[in-house]
Amino acid sequence: MKPLWGIRIFCAVVEQKSFVSAARQLGTSPSSATRALQALEEELGAMLLARSSKQVELTMAGETYYPAARQMLDLQQQAEDELSQQAGAPRGLLRFSAPETLGRELLPAVLGRLADTHPGLRFEVLYSDSTLEPIRDKLDFSIRGAFPASSELIGHPLWHYRRHLYASPDYVARHGAPQSPSDLPQHRVVIHSAPRVLKAWNFVSSDETVSLNLNAWHRSNSGNGVLDAVRAGMGIARLGDWLAEPLAARGELVRLCPDFRIVSSHGDDPQMHAVFASRSMPRKARLLLDALRQEARTRGFGLHPPR
Repeated sequence: MKPLWGIRIFCAVVEQKSFVSAARQLGTSPSSATRALQALEEELGAMLLARSSKQVELTMAGETYYPAARQMLDLQQQAEDELSQQAGAPRGLLRFSAPETLGRELLPAVLGRLADTHPGLRFEVLYSDSTLEPIRDKLDFSIRGAFPASSELIGHPLWHYRRHLYASPDYVARHGAPQSPSDLPQHRVVIHSAPRVLKAWNFVSSDETVSLNLNAWHRSNSGNGVLDAVRAGMGIARLGDWLAEPLAARGELVRLCPDFRIVSSHGDDPQMHAVFASRSMPRKARLLLDALRQEARTRGFGLHPPR
């Protein structure tokens, strides 16, 4: 049995309130998780969890044991990190997914520097705008944009950003620019059609809110496809400022309706973030994500406060 495996199962069940979710988080089966928990209870001579067909609750013994169990896992992780640092430079394969737009320039630049600094590191990147899952797709982590989904995955924020409307100067010269978001139905709108993309476009300014359900003139299931269509003058799209503003600064794109930004139905700005299946983040993963977050700061991403 893995060191502290039963304790890890116990803490995961408590935190997820479900054997199924805990097993999924730790990459095992619900039956194996149940057996590990039973073995721990037999070893301790106390029942830690009261199970029913609908819920799992801590017993009095479980309430007493949980804080110490959580501390043991945290101490183990700390010890493993210290041993890893003593062992020298990080090595091995890091397999993760990322949105396609991160592969245009930003992420390869970070990976290139890390590969030079830590030659023992190897990377396998799955660029996809689909929602890849760390456990199902055998990933160390998954980088995602937009709005964090409600799930049992552990989140690691990278940077917040804002979404605005953009078009090419050529499109504006041929079709004009909308004076407000309400003018968009009269324009050629390019929409990202990947799963989890917001259907309603919620615009907010300092004194106005506009919500639109738009029909696409052009569609693409790729963030790169949307961006390239806009650059080619095919229409107007909503884009993250971290991606579009450098192009706007070079005169390749124009921000439209500049007083407005596009938010979630709750008024939130999106964020770039990573998700893990476990609280235990490999040192090499932390190294990469810290480098990516620092690169984002260097480039001025996320300078505005999140909403």
